[in-house]
Amino acid sequence: MPDESVGALAELYLGNILYALELTALSLESQGKGEDAGFYRGIARKLAEAHGKSREAGSGKGEA
Repeated sequence: MPDESVGALAELYLGNILYALELTALSLESQGKGEDAGFYRGIARKLAEAHGKSREAGSGKGEA
């Protein structure tokens, strides 16, 4: 049975999630809600950073 945990699904669809978060941020900016847009971009940044760290850990290229 394939792993269908939240983490596995989020990793599988990470590009789509990041795209949707950026569209949300752009829409909020166009409504004059820059602070709210920054919140969603912050979520996207954290997800991207976490993905990068997990890839580094998996490849054995983590920082010493």
